[in-house]
Parts: sequence; C-alpha cells; structure tokens
Amino acid sequence: MSDYYNKLAERVRERFGDRISDCHVQYSQLTVIIDKDCVLSVCEALRDDDDFLFSECMDVCGVDYLEYGDGEWEGPRFAVVYHLLSVEHNHRLRLKVFLDGEPPIIDSVTSIWSSVDWFERETFDLFGIIFDAHPDLRRILTDYGFVGHPFRKDFPLIGHVEMRYDEEQQRVIYQPVSIEPRINQPRIIRDDHRYVDRVSEDSEGGNTNA
Repeated sequence: MSDYYNKLAERVRERFGDRISDCHVQYSQLTVIIDKDCVLSVCEALRDDDDFLFSECMDVCGVDYLEYGDGEWEGPRFAVVYHLLSVEHNHRLRLKVFLDGEPPIIDSVTSIWSSVDWFERETFDLFGIIFDAHPDLRRILTDYGFVGHPFRKDFPLIGHVEMRYDEEQQRVIYQPVSIEPRINQPRIIRDDHRYVDRVSEDSEGGNTNA
C-alpha cells in the first residue's frame, strides 16, 4: 500500500509543484500541505484531474497548535485538514492548510464539494476559523448566545457565560459564569506495576471471585 501512495505522492508533486510545501507518506497515509492562497485551485484539480478524482470530501476539521509539543511549536497556530476520497481510484489524501491571524480565514470549498457545508460550520463553531464565501456560516453545535470557541486550547473549561431561565423576564438569559475556574489535571499513567503486583498476589493466595 505504501508503494502505491508513494507513486501517488510523486504525481501530486509533479502536478502542483511549488504550490506544495510538504508531501509525504507515513503509515500508508498521504499528507499534502499547501498554502491557503491556492486552496481553491488545488482542491478543484484534486477533484477533476484523472490521476486523482477525489470526488468526495469526507471530513473537514480544525487543529489548534497552541502549546503543541510542550510549547515549542513556532509555526502558525491553526490548521484546517481535509480528508479526501476517490471512489474511482479507491485512494485517500489528507490535505492540510496552516493559518494564522485573528480570526484565521480561509476560502470555503463548498463550491467544490457541497458536502463540506456543515463540516466548515462545525470547524468555525469550535475553532473560530472563518470560511470565506461560505453560504451560511453560523454556529451548528453550540447555541446562538455562546461566547468563544470551545476547541481552542485557551478556552476556559467553565466557559465565559452561562444560560438560565429568568422568571421575571420569562425568557432565557445569559450571564457571566458563577462558578470558580477549574483547571483540568492531566491523566497520570503510573509505571510502577502496583496493579500487576496486586493481581499476582491475589492469584497466589487463591483469591477467585469468578
């Protein structure tokens, strides 16, 4: 499988040249990184060229690289990742575009794959990435009064506002959160085999609870 994708990677390099900043195969997965200014032209060619025929965009997602790699990341903070499928050739491609700025902005590819409509809305909702020329770019998972974008690394766990029903106004209102900020503790996986030792002791002592 890797041989096939290595050959596909060569065809991608020949077709797009300097519009590609990286093109590599890892674990039988072809990843192509391009500049955001050429996303429309590259995506259209990936869909229409006979060598590729990526007729379907299976998913669009965002990535926040804030504090990535213990804070050593020096590239753009955000990326948009497209997962493409060719039904004709039965091959896949992961297309990645790095973004910076606030808000991060990239052209919508809904004119190329209509299926990405809700994917781009979800990425906008969770990461705050703007898809320029999207026909209906609004929140899709959070409610209309939500403040911020919850998949950003600097989004507080308690959020910014809370919602409740006000008896006097007889409607739902939003107000600043009324609970103390919470810090999420990282999961610690211990490597001292304490649980393995306990299981061994129980087995030697004839402790069977079956």
